[in-house]
Amino acid sequence: MTEHTVAAQLSSFAATVRPPELPISDVSYVVEDTAVGRMLLARNEAGVLITSAYVPDLEAEDAWLHRLARAVSPRVLRLPRALDQVRRELDAYLTGRRRDFDVPTSLVLATPFQRTVLGHLPGAVAYGHRTTYGALARDIERPTASRAVGAALGANPLCVILPCHRVVASSGALSGYAGGLPAKEYLLALESDTEPRLGNTCVSDRIPG
Repeated sequence: MTEHTVAAQLSSFAATVRPPELPISDVSYVVEDTAVGRMLLARNEAGVLITSAYVPDLEAEDAWLHRLARAVSPRVLRLPRALDQVRRELDAYLTGRRRDFDVPTSLVLATPFQRTVLGHLPGAVAYGHRTTYGALARDIERPTASRAVGAALGANPLCVILPCHRVVASSGALSGYAGGLPAKEYLLALESDTEPRLGNTCVSDRIPG
């Protein structure tokens, strides 16, 4: 066999070799560094987004992955390409190039009360606007449940996508947010067409009654 023949065979073999194609898992996820912090994005096998959660450290990341494994399926796989659509949409949103999301979502990780609160949220407060915990409680016909509404928003499994950051205290002060108060301030500034920045701000951790 000549050297030329061996080289041709090797070239032909290399042309047929492809990297392995990983299948879409029951739950595919990626951890993304965003303008408002480190976030875990996860979708189910059907391509429906089920998590966009803040994970500032590995402990928080592991907690969300265990939650996904318990609630949806133990077949959880890190697969960034499966989240390409939401990654593009989230980046465009956080840089002011879009105002909503097209990716389908599911509140499979939410409690029934959370589903009521979070499901009502997009229609209750539009981009660039704010509402209060008390107003949202009245909207869902639970006028005395402002604290429960606050707790439901605080455990939102679809942060940014479902805009719990638009809910503030009755005084107008910012209050607790899963991504931290600077992230909440950034999102509100972005949506109000003011200069968004991550930094210190005068806020309140108290959810008003």
